[in-house]
Amino acid sequence: MQEVFQKLQSLQVILSKKYDVQDEIKDIPKTLSTKIELLNRGKKNYLEKNEKLNSIKDDVKSIRIRLDDAERERENYEKQMDLITTQREYEALDKEIKDATEKEQQLRKNILHKENILEELVTQIEEQEDLMNLQEEEVKAEQEKMQAILEEKEQELAILEEQEEELIPGIDSEVLFKFERIIKNKSGVGIVPIHETVCTGCHMTLPAQFVNDVRRGKDFMFCPYCSRILYFEEIEEDVIGSAVGADDIEEGALADLVDLDDFDL
Repeated sequence: MQEVFQKLQSLQVILSKKYDVQDEIKDIPKTLSTKIELLNRGKKNYLEKNEKLNSIKDDVKSIRIRLDDAERERENYEKQMDLITTQREYEALDKEIKDATEKEQQLRKNILHKENILEELVTQIEEQEDLMNLQEEEVKAEQEKMQAILEEKEQELAILEEQEEELIPGIDSEVLFKFERIIKNKSGVGIVPIHETVCTGCHMTLPAQFVNDVRRGKDFMFCPYCSRILYFEEIEEDVIGSAVGADDIEEGALADLVDLDDFDL
């Protein structure tokens, strides 16, 4: 059993590193995803601004046509001034000219307003294009960086998995299965020693008979409180205080027991 415990301690280090690397591989694309999301938002904004630009250009064309009509209408009224013969005709025609002139001026104001918006939109679109080009360069650089890191992590993972396979033979499959789950759920620590009557994983005081069973080392024993695999380790009394502080030791209670089935794969 001592040899198996030693294997598990070595395997613990490898599995802890393996799970850390796997988590790192999962996190690698996150930065890239953020940059791609920003780029896609920029592209959407760029398209929306261009659609607005084209819409306003169409409005300006339409207003110019109405302006040309208003100018012709005013000019026609002005030409008729030479043909009037009465004061009433003069007053009626003068009103038509004023109305046509006012309409013409309003249309010119509308065109000026639309052209100002167009000018501002063109500037915004040019700035958006520059920003999109910069973001595309950042995405490309991030993709290259991510691929390099990913390849490095996958190589590291492959080495750890090879080391794991070398240690697995001789370890009971059920114990190994539980051990892997504990490693994942207990911050990379799945096997710990008992010092005196204390589990150094959770610092809980264990029953004397249970400690004796662990000391015999005839079978795998799991801490009833933190579920870690236990083995007995002799330790000098003056070292106990530094390894497990007196204030850290707690007397276990049945309500504190942990069920291995509660751990997620």
